[in-house]
Amino acid sequence: MSITPTLAELIVHSQPNANARDAAREGVKDFLAVSWPVLQGQVPDSGLPALRSVYADGGPRSQALLLGYAAHALDYDDFHADFRGHPSVVILPALFAWQSLHAAEIDDFLDAYAIGVEVAGRLGLAASQQHYALGNHNTATLGTVAVAAALARLLKLDVSGTAILLGIATTQASGLRAQFGSAVKPLHAGLAAERAVAAAQLTLAGFDGKQHGVIEAFLAASSNSQAQPERLVANWGMPWRIVSPGLEYKPFPTCAGTHSAAEAARLLRQSWLASGQSLEALLDNITDISVAFPPGGDIAASVIAPSNGIEARFSLEYVIAAMLIYDDLRLEDFAEGDLNDSVMPLAAKVRRTPDDTAPPDAINPALRFHLVTLALRDGTQLQQRRTRQQSLADGVDVEAKLRQALRHESGERQQLLQRCCKLHSSEDIAVMSQLLRG
Repeated sequence: MSITPTLAELIVHSQPNANARDAAREGVKDFLAVSWPVLQGQVPDSGLPALRSVYADGGPRSQALLLGYAAHALDYDDFHADFRGHPSVVILPALFAWQSLHAAEIDDFLDAYAIGVEVAGRLGLAASQQHYALGNHNTATLGTVAVAAALARLLKLDVSGTAILLGIATTQASGLRAQFGSAVKPLHAGLAAERAVAAAQLTLAGFDGKQHGVIEAFLAASSNSQAQPERLVANWGMPWRIVSPGLEYKPFPTCAGTHSAAEAARLLRQSWLASGQSLEALLDNITDISVAFPPGGDIAASVIAPSNGIEARFSLEYVIAAMLIYDDLRLEDFAEGDLNDSVMPLAAKVRRTPDDTAPPDAINPALRFHLVTLALRDGTQLQQRRTRQQSLADGVDVEAKLRQALRHESGERQQLLQRCCKLHSSEDIAVMSQLLRG
């Protein structure tokens, strides 16, 4: 069976429900919260000015690239477990950038977003965990195809046009995890959005391409013989993947693979202080810190000795130490620039100890956990286990995250941004698109 025509049919003819649209609105709020500080220059970032000097034409491709980069630059954006990547920072930049060519109706915009997330999640399942394990950055690779699906829906292409657009985008899909810890990682999001916009423009211009076999070839070439292309279309929208497993919103501006370790460290800190002892006493008496996890559970958080704030986002050592010291992962400690010297001595005491008795992370990342153990001078050991599922159950207050991102704006401008990102009308899309362009 050729998957692409069936997938194209589903993209064109399926209808996301009200729950999917509501989830899409929440995703837009988080997207604004994570992109706004970078777009407004509120945090150190040399990448966006450099990109603006190169992509200065103001066209939709350049807009998509710049916005994708800005939204992923802090590594604070949403995550999707099936996708094993960040869907909104590739899909929404392209959808917003397209508004400069043709304004969308509100329902069409929300449906395109939901369709894009559906395809993103399904691509992650179809490509298997091997796609990521082989060194691919799913946000860049699979994301390019997901954005193409969202644009095909927004543009109301027919099945043939959708298949061509998917094929043009798929043949350009690329991006390596080797770039994690550099500005190229967020650039991956921008490039995925840009490539999909270019593929849409080529399709609309009548450029021809294969309508069969391209996605299958891509999956076969990048999944170590573990691809399951049938998962692209089976039980479509049952439920919509933007609803379940849904978009996961980040509580911290670090790699998602560090979050349960950070939370375990926070619980240890809180328990110590609740016993009436001081933070200084805890930090002075720690001789060793170990962090256990399933084998391969640190594949994303691979940086042991970071050399800058960006690399620190991918360091379990730095994250655990920062949380023990500050009871938070502060944006300034994970921004572009030098490391926090106050964190490094404690981070040097952290050892990684994979738990070989646990199922490998590649089999089911949903079962990931971190077990943090603090060894004290008197021989006491303090231990806390935190699972990925416990982290997700706590949830994230997206409204509070947005308020924090907009805190430097005037009251009137805050109200405008907060109202528009709820996307209750087509005018909201137009205004928000203009504000994101600057």
